[in-house]
Amino acid sequence: MRVYLVIVDETEEARAALRFASRRAAKTKGAVHILALVPKQDFVAFGGIQATIEEEARDRAEMLATTAAGSLLSESGKMPPIAVKMGDGATVIREYLAEHPEVAALVLGAAPIGNPGPLVSYFSQASGSLPCPLFVVPGGMSDEDIDRLS
Repeated sequence: MRVYLVIVDETEEARAALRFASRRAAKTKGAVHILALVPKQDFVAFGGIQATIEEEARDRAEMLATTAAGSLLSESGKMPPIAVKMGDGATVIREYLAEHPEVAALVLGAAPIGNPGPLVSYFSQASGSLPCPLFVVPGGMSDEDIDRLS
């Protein structure tokens, strides 16, 4: 079974990547895994305040991942696995790929203009060392274009 790993956040790029991966999984009788990243907080406040800031960030990431999973469940009838991890995005994704050899492709969405985004930039340059192909969905694609190409 092909497994497509999608990184979710609040951007349109993530929504496009999720759409592509879900359509691709449906056509290949595969599955989608959802990974939400919680960035490590640079600011170190007093212990209690820092813990609250990190907990709120984690709760927000869990909500985004759950919402994305619910969308896939309503479309396909399959509940995708969800992971919420804290840390540097590239490092967390590499660790996830190492722990999940069943992942057949990493699917990322690029910004429609300007810099494609930090994850797309990083993984595009490191694509030769990935254990799976990298799919980059252009940010300017319409839903119809994504459906046609997936």
